[in-house]
Amino acid sequence: MSLLKIFSAANAQPLRTVDVHELITAELDQIGIKFEAWQTNQPLSDTAEQDEVITAYRESVDRLMTEYSFRSVDVIALGPDHPDKEALRQKFLSEHVHSEFEVRFFVDGKGLFYIHKDDKVFGVMCAKGDLISVPANTKHWFDMGEAPSFKCIRLYSNPEGWVAQYSGDQIANNFPLFDQF
Repeated sequence: MSLLKIFSAANAQPLRTVDVHELITAELDQIGIKFEAWQTNQPLSDTAEQDEVITAYRESVDRLMTEYSFRSVDVIALGPDHPDKEALRQKFLSEHVHSEFEVRFFVDGKGLFYIHKDDKVFGVMCAKGDLISVPANTKHWFDMGEAPSFKCIRLYSNPEGWVAQYSGDQIANNFPLFDQF
C-alpha cells in the first residue's frame, strides 16, 4: 500500500498522513513530484528478467522516455539475500540531488523516498505499481530497509546512470527508516 507522511523539516514532527493514492498524487503534484499508478495487461512472474519487465510496461516507458528525453532504461532487483544490500542502502540514505530526474517504477516490492521541500519533508512509501519522478536538483533520499525486496524500472538521461551530489546536511538522520515508517 502506498503511503505519504508529511513532516516538519525543522523538528521531524508528523503533520499529516495520506493513504489514498489519488490524494497522495495531488499532494505530491503541488511540490512538482510525479506520482502515478501503472498497470500491465501482461502478467509477470516473480523471476521476470529485464527484457520481459520492460516489454510488459513498454507503452508507459516509451511515454516517459519521450516526455523527458531519457536515453536508457533498465531494471534493478534487490532481495534480502543480496550480498551488497547494506552498502547499497547506505549509498542512498543521505540527502542528495541529481542533475536529472530520478524516475523509479516499482514493478514489485516497496521503497521509501523522502523529499525535502522548503520547510517540509514528504515521506513516500512506494509500493508495487507506483511510479515516482523526483525532479532534477530536488533534495531527497531513499531507504530500502534492512531486508530489501523490490524490483524497479529506472530511466536515465545521463549515460553514466545514477550520479548524486550529496548536500552534506544530516537531516535524513532525523526521520524514520523504512522499517520504522
